[in-house]
Amino acid sequence: MSSVRLRPPAQRGELRDRHEDGHRLHHLLWRLGPGVRVCSSAVLGGGIGPRAWILNVQVPGGYPRLDPDRHLAEIAAAEGLTGPGAGLMTAADVAAYTTGHDGGVTATVTAGLGVRGWAAAPDTATRAPHRPGTAEVPGPPYRPEDAEVPGSPYRSEDAEAPASPFRPGTVNIVVTLPVALSDAALVNAVATATEAKVQALLDAGLDCSGTPTDAVCVAAPEPGQDGGESFAGPRSTWGARIARAVHTAVLAGARTAP
Repeated sequence: MSSVRLRPPAQRGELRDRHEDGHRLHHLLWRLGPGVRVCSSAVLGGGIGPRAWILNVQVPGGYPRLDPDRHLAEIAAAEGLTGPGAGLMTAADVAAYTTGHDGGVTATVTAGLGVRGWAAAPDTATRAPHRPGTAEVPGPPYRPEDAEVPGSPYRSEDAEAPASPFRPGTVNIVVTLPVALSDAALVNAVATATEAKVQALLDAGLDCSGTPTDAVCVAAPEPGQDGGESFAGPRSTWGARIARAVHTAVLAGARTAP
């Protein structure tokens, strides 16, 4: 596995190129350095805590590995990264990332929306078999009314199908802020980014709230004695900036996604 620098996106990120098993793939790398913490749903380094770097890694369709956290750690090691980090994966084209900026906030998004639907889907829809790496295969969006269409009988094997141990995220959002946020505000920032993502998808004319595998990372300086900003909801100062930046980036990505 080899990697070379291509060009930097905004806010200390870098687009990197690597070769794995005959595939030319890309990943985005944020070198955060000391004094930054991240709140995320990342497959590696998720949760809230100090993070020295973030990776958003492209994997090929039909991703065969069942240890994405170890795979991400291998890529981090190849980049010479040390310390705790956060890593996301996607089968979308990472080189086609989009960005949004607002008042010091930067949102970077990779979007693949071939398989999409509504978050509150019936139980049979959420338990249907899922094959890793197929998240980018074009297909019709799930609609809640589909559950009531006659001629779509319930099958017990659908409800009992085991969940895949790994599903590549398709809409990955990384948000960086110049100000510290409290624990509660970090969590609120993730919620705000998600709300803005859904708004952007609807504004793009897509009948969905996202894909089953979306992930979010919010990076901000560690708070001092003041505890950081207390609020990051969409009508707070920094939450509004997060929302606008994410909306811009997701809308641009959704309009060009396969």
